[in-house]
Parts: sequence; C-alpha cells; structure tokens
Amino acid sequence: MTDSNEGQEPSMSDEWISFDEPADVPDTDFDPSASPSSVPGEEPDQADVDAALAAARLEFGDIDIELAELMRPEGEHSGLPVLAVVGRPNVGKSTLVNRMIGRREAVVEDVPGVTRDRVTYEAEWNGRRFILIDTGGWDRKVKGMAAQIAAQAERAIGDADAVMFVVDAQVGPTDTDEAVVEVLRRTGKPVLLVANKVDDAAAELEAASLWSLGLGEPHPVSALQGRGAGDLLDAAVALLPEEGAGISRAGGPRRVALLGRPNVGKSSLLNALAGGDRVVVDSVAGTTVDPVDELIELKGTWWWFVDTAGIRRRSKEASGHEYYATLRTQAALDRAEVAIVLVDASEPLSEQDVRIISMVIEAGRALVIAYNKWDLTDEERRHYLEREIDRDLVQVPWAPHVNISAKTRRHVEKLTPAIEAALEGWQTRISTGRLNAFLKELQDAHPHPLRGGRQPRILFGAQVQVGPPTFALFTTGFLEAGYRRFIERRLREDFGFTGTPIRIVMRVREKRSRRRG
Repeated sequence: MTDSNEGQEPSMSDEWISFDEPADVPDTDFDPSASPSSVPGEEPDQADVDAALAAARLEFGDIDIELAELMRPEGEHSGLPVLAVVGRPNVGKSTLVNRMIGRREAVVEDVPGVTRDRVTYEAEWNGRRFILIDTGGWDRKVKGMAAQIAAQAERAIGDADAVMFVVDAQVGPTDTDEAVVEVLRRTGKPVLLVANKVDDAAAELEAASLWSLGLGEPHPVSALQGRGAGDLLDAAVALLPEEGAGISRAGGPRRVALLGRPNVGKSSLLNALAGGDRVVVDSVAGTTVDPVDELIELKGTWWWFVDTAGIRRRSKEASGHEYYATLRTQAALDRAEVAIVLVDASEPLSEQDVRIISMVIEAGRALVIAYNKWDLTDEERRHYLEREIDRDLVQVPWAPHVNISAKTRRHVEKLTPAIEAALEGWQTRISTGRLNAFLKELQDAHPHPLRGGRQPRILFGAQVQVGPPTFALFTTGFLEAGYRRFIERRLREDFGFTGTPIRIVMRVREKRSRRRG
C-alpha cells in the first residue's frame, strides 16, 4: 500500500496509519449532516459538455430518463419510544419479538442462551412506530458469560420507556421470575406481564397463576402460533409514550458495521469505543450471535455502531443459530454506510479476511480496515503482515487502515477520522462538466485498445449516485475490464474517493446508421 501524500511505501511501525488524500482536494472538516461533497476545481467550458451530451443523444436518443432511473432517495426519523423484552432464558422472547416485528429477524433456536446481547429492531403497529429491544435470558446466581448476559438485560430496562416481562406459562412463576420483578419495581418503568406458550384455552387457566407476581393481569399469548399477538401489541402500544428516547436507524446518526472473523475483537472494540461494557465479550469464538446496535458519541458526533457475528469461511460450515447469524450479519452490512473490518494483526492474513473485505466492496459500503491486537505483534510479525497486505489486499489500497488494540484501547480514537474520511469519499460527487472533461483528456492520452477492428469510445458520462460513487458511461462499444480498472484508478488519482468502492455502469449502443443497415 502506498501513501499518496508521501509517494513512498509506509513502514509497518507501531504508529502506522494511512489515508490517501489527493493534493488537489483540501483537508476540510467533515460534516456528516451535509449533502454529498463535490470535488472543488474549475468547471470546463459548458460548450464542451453540451457537445458530449449531443453526441450521446445522437447514439442513444433521450438519455435523461435512463439517468434518472439510476438515482435513489433517502429519509430520516427520530424520537421513537423504546420497549424492552426481558425474561428468563428460553421463555420465547426472541420468538415473540419476531412475531411482533412481523418477520424472522431475531435468531431463534430451541436451546437456552441463544440471544446474548441487547438487540434493537424497529416495529410498527396500527400506525405507531417504536423500537423493540430483545435481550438475553436473565437468571440468578450466574457467573461468566451468563452474568454478562444478565447485566445486558438489566441495562436494556434502563434504556427503555416500558418493559415487556415474558414468563413461561407452562412452568409458572419461579424464584428467578420473582427476582426480576423486584428489579422491575425499583426502576419505576411501566411493565406489561406476558404469559407465553399459552397454546389453547386450557393453558389460559394455568396462566392465571402469574397474578401472584404482583404485576397485574398476565396477557396470554403463543408466540410460536401467534395466538393473542394482536391483543398484546394493542396493550404494548397503549403503554408507550408518544415520544421516547429511541433514534431510528433509518436516518440521523451514520451507521457503522463492525465485521471480521470470529473472536477477532469486534465486541471488545465496540466496548472500547463506548467507554464501557455495552456487549458481552468472551474468549470463546462466536459469542455474538445477533447484530447489536449501539448509539455512541465520539468527539461530539453520534454514531450507530453495529457489532456483528463473526463470519465463517462458508455458510455450510455453520449450523443452527450460527448459520442464521451469518445471514443477519449480511443484512446488518446492507443497512450500514461504512464497515470497519477487523483483522487480527498477530495472525497471518487469511482467505477469510480477504473474503469479508470483498463482501463490503460488493455491498457498496465505505471501508476502513482496522488491524487489531497490535499489542501482540513484534517487528518480525509486522514485516510479514506488510508483505501479506501487498500480496492479498492489492485491490484495496484506497481503504484507510489503522493499527489498534481494542483490549488496551490504544489508537482506538484514530478510527473516528478514518471513518469520516471514508464517508466523505463515499459521498463525493463530481460535476458532469468536470467528469466529461476528465474522460476526454483520458481517452485522448490513452484510448481504448481496438476490439474486432473497432475502437470503443466514451461519448458521455455522468455520476448518477453517491454512496458509493457510481458512474454511467455511454459508449460506442464494450469497455474491457482492464480499461474500466484504469478509469477507476485515474478517478482516484484526480478526485480522491478515499475509503469507498467505485462502480462503473456501461450503456453500450451501436451506431444508428449500422443498426438501420
């Protein structure tokens, strides 16, 4: 990897951090709320742009409709009420959450302890939108990971506007249920008591025993069958305030996904960024199952961070909840704007690491590479890592990379400018005039090789999207992959695009005279 500012190979030192910033783009403060940035510079003569557009219309007809179809809208929302779902392990909380949001989103398996962190979803019922928090099972006198899971459930109650307490009606109230009730009473939050696994009318009579918990009338439901779900949602919505502390992921703070192999340190990094234990961390690989959303403030700016499950080499290698967790990770990436891919710097760069980076590029998300566990590397390991990067990551020299230690929190603060730089590149827009002047100059100096006796030419180009930057090129023939990579490389040299993939879409037409002939 080369640093365009220095023009030489950076050394793999303890302070190693790289951002590719072109000389003609000033280093300005990045405002996440601002509109997509435009690259500064003199605009070319409008007559040249009109001539290129006329040539394209002569070949393609009216291209305005085709360009408009490549655009996309965005929106934002905030101030949603928050409902936390809590209860003992394996009482059906995640199944109930899936029922309430109307889709199989929360990972469910018929063993206790599948859900481990606080996981948020957006739900809607009868026109009321709210945020739903699914939590891990809450149990008494537990240690290790189970104790951390219980602590996350207790913290979810503090973040919620109201609480849904789920009890297994077939088992009846237990000592653990009564301990949870004591905690709920101390919070002073409104509580809705749910008697789950009430599959028929006879089971409703057994659910009456839950009155003894002192939380009022138990609402009988069968999360698996959907029995009583509508009445439960009516009661839940009635319990929620009109406005709450929740912030919709559909807008507002930017969304950052943490990706990597199992046990690479994603949850530790999230805790380091948050300055506390937000998610469960354990030395056992695969601790995180559901994507975990956390709203974190860094240097005065709020961000949605999503801790995801570790991605295994192939989906068929995972089974049960691990397989579905991998699918949820892909969905979390699709909802994010930028991904931080964590790589274990103390181990050789693996095919799995490269595949995860490729997945981010294919999803069209901004990319930051964080080499974690830097405190475990020595000079020899850093030397070999540099060679591995040159060999395996040659296609992504544009991605900012930072060396960190999530465990000691060393250099974690450097991720913020890396994320901002990647997002700025992700939203960079080139004016149509400058793009066509660039394409004309490039083709005059380096024309496309002949194909079948013909030389394809780019008649007109336009940037049709940001996030990621996407360019539509109207050409007289097919452009070979090597020439498209050359165009991308020159775009980066002239305009930056730090931390973002670039997409090039071709619209190929033969000349009208040949079509009539």
